Amino acid sequence: MILDDFVLFDAHGLYCKYGNFYIDPVHPVDRAVISHAHADHAIAGNREVWCTGGTQAFMQLRYTENAARIFNIVAYRQQFNVGGVEITFIPAGHILGSAQILMAYQGITYLYTGDFKLQADATCEPLEWVKADVLITESTFANPATRHPEPVAEISKLNDIKLNILLGAYGLGKSQRLIRLINDYAPQKTILVHHRIMPLNSVYEKAGFSLGKHQLYNRKLMKTQQEYVYIVPPFTFDSYIRAKDVKRLFASGWKNLQVNSQDTLYISDHADWNDILEMIKQVQPTQVWTLHGDGKYLREHFNGTLFVKLLN
Repeated sequence: MILDDFVLFDAHGLYCKYGNFYIDPVHPVDRAVISHAHADHAIAGNREVWCTGGTQAFMQLRYTENAARIFNIVAYRQQFNVGGVEITFIPAGHILGSAQILMAYQGITYLYTGDFKLQADATCEPLEWVKADVLITESTFANPATRHPEPVAEISKLNDIKLNILLGAYGLGKSQRLIRLINDYAPQKTILVHHRIMPLNSVYEKAGFSLGKHQLYNRKLMKTQQEYVYIVPPFTFDSYIRAKDVKRLFASGWKNLQVNSQDTLYISDHADWNDILEMIKQVQPTQVWTLHGDGKYLREHFNGTLFVKLLN
């Protein structure tokens, strides 16, 4: 029997009382199962953490001694037990080390997707399918109006831009994907990288994910027009709002983060509407629970043919 309260939100985040652990808590807790290392899912200060090796590497880089008191590193598809709940990490295709969290309890399986994507990405483990009774899915872009274009077509836009480019992107995951895409599909560009992104790149390289040619940003270089692409994190991008002699682009699936209607770069690391429907088709759940977004469109879409519950 599916337990309606298997996971519920409280002040610390998404809690599984049956195993006495949190999934991607928003405040420090005693026991946390972490899907991936983005800061809105992996915070500092938890006492004990279960995660993949990639997630641990990024957390320790970002939080140093405050990353967690105890790390339990678990490989993909290796079952482990927390408080009586059997858990397995399944690749999520979001960033390096990202995992879906498959939980089995009293004969019922619950699959928490975390952030995921179906699009090909040479810089992380590809998403794998698994069946579950309950699908607990992110719904960041769960809107029929949202369709993400193919990343190769988007990155190829850079070939038509001869000015130096200031390219804003989130430092972890998106920046590394962009470096690989530019090397593959706009190889004449010279990629410059902000100093805060370089240590993250090193984690990728050590994990065996080659990003291709790139170098640390040097202020003198951008004073000449040599088809440079300077990849910077959001705070730096915003501070360069008046930058001259560069084309400003921000790589994101969010429309509000595009610089203007003419200069867009829609490259998302999340599932769009069709991807979420494909996830539901592949998992074949009896129920779908949504979080990290608005699940109302999914509820309307299935219109009683599949039970959809909005967790937040």
